[in-house]
Amino acid sequence: MPKSFKRSNTLMQLINEVEELEMTLIEHIRSKKDMTSTVPKAAKISKIQLQQTPIAIVGMASIFPRSRTLQEYWQKIIEKVNCITDVPATRWNIDEYYDPDPTAPDKTYCKKGGFIPEIDFNPLEFGIPPNQLEVTDISQLLALVVAKEALKDAGYDNLKTFDREHTGVVLGVALARQLTMPLAARLQYPVWEKALRSSGIANADIKTIIDKIKNSYIDWSPNAFPGMLANVVAGRIANRFDLGGMNCIVDAACASSFGALSMAISELTSGRANMMLTGGVDTDNSIMAYMCFSKTPAVSRSEKPKPFDIDSDGMMLGEGVGMLVLKRLADAERDRDRIYAVIKGIGTSSDGRHKSIYAPRPEGQMRALRRAYQEAGFAPTTVGAIEAHGTGTMAGDPAEFAALKAVFGENNDEKQQIALGSVKSQIGHTKAAAGAASLIKTALALHHKILPPTINVTKPHPKLEIENSPFYLNTETRPWLKSATVPRRAGGSSFGFGGTNYHIVLEEHQSEHQSVHRLHNSPQAILIDAPTSNELLDRCKEILNQLQSETASGYFTELVNESKTKEICVDAARLGFVAASVEETRNKLQKAIASLNAANASPSQSQSSQWNHPSGIFYRQTGMSTTGKIVALFSGQSSQYLEMGRELVMNFPCLRETYHQVDRLMEQDGLEPISKVVFPPPVFGETAKKQQAEALQQTELAQPAIAAFSTGLYKLLQRAGFKPDFIAGHSFGELTALWAAGVFSDEDYFFLVKERAKAMATSEAAGAMLAVQGDVNQVR
Repeated sequence: MPKSFKRSNTLMQLINEVEELEMTLIEHIRSKKDMTSTVPKAAKISKIQLQQTPIAIVGMASIFPRSRTLQEYWQKIIEKVNCITDVPATRWNIDEYYDPDPTAPDKTYCKKGGFIPEIDFNPLEFGIPPNQLEVTDISQLLALVVAKEALKDAGYDNLKTFDREHTGVVLGVALARQLTMPLAARLQYPVWEKALRSSGIANADIKTIIDKIKNSYIDWSPNAFPGMLANVVAGRIANRFDLGGMNCIVDAACASSFGALSMAISELTSGRANMMLTGGVDTDNSIMAYMCFSKTPAVSRSEKPKPFDIDSDGMMLGEGVGMLVLKRLADAERDRDRIYAVIKGIGTSSDGRHKSIYAPRPEGQMRALRRAYQEAGFAPTTVGAIEAHGTGTMAGDPAEFAALKAVFGENNDEKQQIALGSVKSQIGHTKAAAGAASLIKTALALHHKILPPTINVTKPHPKLEIENSPFYLNTETRPWLKSATVPRRAGGSSFGFGGTNYHIVLEEHQSEHQSVHRLHNSPQAILIDAPTSNELLDRCKEILNQLQSETASGYFTELVNESKTKEICVDAARLGFVAASVEETRNKLQKAIASLNAANASPSQSQSSQWNHPSGIFYRQTGMSTTGKIVALFSGQSSQYLEMGRELVMNFPCLRETYHQVDRLMEQDGLEPISKVVFPPPVFGETAKKQQAEALQQTELAQPAIAAFSTGLYKLLQRAGFKPDFIAGHSFGELTALWAAGVFSDEDYFFLVKERAKAMATSEAAGAMLAVQGDVNQVR
């Protein structure tokens, strides 16, 4: 008998001590198993299911904080927008329920969160009588809106028929019972009556007071019961869109979306369905939700979600609706559907017996991870990005990272090769819809070939030792340049109270796009002109006023289209910049107006005739003659810098392809892929950043880097119609000029670049190069 097993005075104490001993033994046995065991036989039998029948994501739609549409959601992600705001009055009253003291009874210490924007809902569009809206949960209504948009995004709207008989809907829904509270509150009138009577209120006044309280809540009606049922969220969709397949909801707490996804995949791989609508719905940022998470306590006291950060102090609540349309990959390819990404594996597990029902357990999460990659049929080390559950809680993040590090670190000596992030840093924890938010983000990342950022990270928590793991925290929007040997792959995790764990493995459908594919708004040229600089200033103010009106979005589109065909007189004053959104255009116009005011007020005419603003605004008082010849001049070594051309590489396949070509040549010689040098993982601290910059100064890396960007950029300009009369180069640029003139093929040019760089780097000849930047007179 162990020494810790003491004599007990009561039977209950004895039982408790036996249970503690049992838990200790079980944990010891499990820790041994988790380090050495393989996947159980049951998993081995079914592990090839998705290998034989991979699933395609062919449509998506969403409503998330500050994002009405899928396009807006992706735009907010890549622009690193913080979507956490104050609690709007439509949810609950801050003055009534907020108290900064976490111990204050019946109060929450948080007054911020992620909230979806106001939505125009037409009940008649979905066959709902307007008088039923008051007794219909908002989740049921918004789910109809997003389901319609997801089917339309997949191409299956009124213009294209589909097999409705074998199309189902399974959604993750954890609550969707916001009506339950007001309806139940009406039934508390016996309690009110007793309290009023005991307070000495006259009998004649009691009924009046109770009736007034009742009238503050919605009435019970024939439609109240279905209006508050969570399963009707899916049921209404099946009813309104005439779907004959399975319809139900899954409640796996914060992993509900992935629980629904797992069921939807099973319907497709088994052949019971030909198309499935799945995802998650959570519109409950009520005071009840805030109270639940505040008293746990799990909410961030700083009111800012900081996944894996040294200052992580909790999660922030969010709300949202996200849905995906799934088909078997073979069917999607046959039907020529747009395919965002392919689901290659899914792993599920439970934590089993553990010290707490809601405490995360790394061993349980590791089981889900291993099962997912067993089913996918490839190693975790081939994955380039992980969308973590990443809530920012002090218990959740360390447990999740420990599981990731254990699984991805097995037989893997590579350090900081996999981008790690969490969309919860931007929109908060959307609870039952969290998995859908993560999955949509990951599918769009694979589709666009972009590594999306995680915000609010100032320094990784030192206890994670992330620098000694296969991961790095990706805090910037960066191009996703893949390895030459494997396609782009990503994983996503979702965990829920009760010890339930899910991990999904995705893969890109095609390595590169051959047509327009961007969902986000890429930067557009904005050109503004007027006869004089003063009139140009007035024109800028006029445009700014238009962009602050209700029709700003339409006016921005008109402005972009006008700029594409605009012919500006040589004598006219002109101003130009690029912008991707109304908000960015407004910001740049405000800076332009301030600069024009300053320039026009300057006593020196030479100072105001032209200027360039640091944020990329260009002004000229008059134009220049274009009757002369045009020369393309290619730059030499020392023109390189970190992240050069990042926006272009993210948006144009031809630039990514040049980096892939150079990377393959570098890898053949055992050299570092040039894309990893030009676009290195984000680092923290000035010393680390300086080391990255210095690496790009090495000749054997600098020249291939310049070559990759120069050729990609030149090809892009050629596609836009650029035709120079002369081609020249400076130093290393002479080699690029020969390529542009058609002397070398792409393959020969890149080979010569690599060999030239190697030869110069290993040369023993003494010498140095000096580059001086500054005013020509000062340099002389």
